[in-house]
Amino acid sequence: MEQPTTASLDDTAPGYPPPARSERHWPAQLIVAIAIALQLLLPDRLSVGKHWLVPSIEAVMLVSLIIASPQVIQDRHRTRRRIAVMLSALASTANGISLALLCHLLFEAKPPGGHTLIISGALIWLTNVMVFSLWYWEMDRGGPGFRAAGDDGPPDFLFPQMSEPGLCRDWRPVFFDYLYVSLTNAMAISPTDTMPLSLMAKLIMGVQSLISLVTIGLVISRAVNIL
Repeated sequence: MEQPTTASLDDTAPGYPPPARSERHWPAQLIVAIAIALQLLLPDRLSVGKHWLVPSIEAVMLVSLIIASPQVIQDRHRTRRRIAVMLSALASTANGISLALLCHLLFEAKPPGGHTLIISGALIWLTNVMVFSLWYWEMDRGGPGFRAAGDDGPPDFLFPQMSEPGLCRDWRPVFFDYLYVSLTNAMAISPTDTMPLSLMAKLIMGVQSLISLVTIGLVISRAVNIL
């Protein structure tokens, strides 16, 4: 019987990492712009400082990100990554403070109307989904620059496609895959089809689940009772 050659074995063997592939930057930039718009829709009482202050800083950072970074990510870009991480941190902090202020309003003698609380809770929840999708995208395997260059670190997430290397050996996650992970984690308050592998991924997903739980379980349920 003819024995399989080395070449045929290599063709069917799962490879890691998959072949390098560039990533477009516009999806992440669009999500940042939407998150800024959602923050502007929040009532003044739920904003950090002046209502326009944090969104204005984020808008300036977004413009700087668009100007300073390539629109097609093909390699590591330190300036892009630094601005992106600072922007994500600022948006996360602002959204967390808005949630804390919203929870504080619930315990006032005369809280705002239920409709206001529901809308505010929904805006904070949506912003939570978008901001954490940026964190996942920037974290996994060292970030989009490392992935695009083929210099992947150990995977932080186990996507379903990674369990079927024979079918998806050339597959790489793109931004919308991380947005989906963020959405399902916020809705289920637990991982769904994509499992966190690294300690950092578990920590960040846990923080997002906690924020989602507080927003859905405390804020919106309390708002419905006020209606």
